[in-house]
Amino acid sequence: MKQLVIFDLDGTLLNTIEDLGNAVNYALKQMGYAPHLMEAYPGMVGNGVRKLIERALPAEAANPQVVDRMLVHFRSYYDVHCCDKTTPYPGIPEILAKLSADGVNLAVTSNKYQAAVTKIINHYFPDARWRAVLGNSPGVPTKPDPSIVFQALNDCPTPKRDVLYIGDSGVDMETARRACIESVGATWGFRPELELRAAYADHIIHTPDEILTLVLE
Repeated sequence: MKQLVIFDLDGTLLNTIEDLGNAVNYALKQMGYAPHLMEAYPGMVGNGVRKLIERALPAEAANPQVVDRMLVHFRSYYDVHCCDKTTPYPGIPEILAKLSADGVNLAVTSNKYQAAVTKIINHYFPDARWRAVLGNSPGVPTKPDPSIVFQALNDCPTPKRDVLYIGDSGVDMETARRACIESVGATWGFRPELELRAAYADHIIHTPDEILTLVLE
């Protein structure tokens, strides 16, 4: 039985795309750029807010100075509105409750900045058995660098053979591979199953219920 399950946040536990898209569109408008349709955003997320903004900007405008100004506008909106439209994926609250009741430790490792991760987890899943709730911090590289996973393992010491990492993107599968942890690709998120398979996911799951089977193996 696994002792620790590490989750990605966006696209794995929660459908955050509308709040993210609205925040980026707000920032774009403040800077005089055209907003995007919401359908464009799933392909932009996954590497942190800074990379999301770089991808949303016109290529000729995506210089560090413009991105820095966009980040200020993004955070002023997202800090207030990050829970407006975001919803847990069906079955996720029940799975977190079941794992917690069974004594399985839980962690979140996200490329989103720490303040937002903390607020969102406390809002949607306050009663889960969290041993680490980690977002991106200054000086720490974003996933697929495994540093944030190592931080979770430091907060909740667990043999790697007893850990699962669950995410919805190739970035997540690469993160788990670099950390030498068993990876689980969730197909209900922002990225296609083909991307998960191309990134050599150890397991592919289509519903949260399948997490329980993998934990018990």
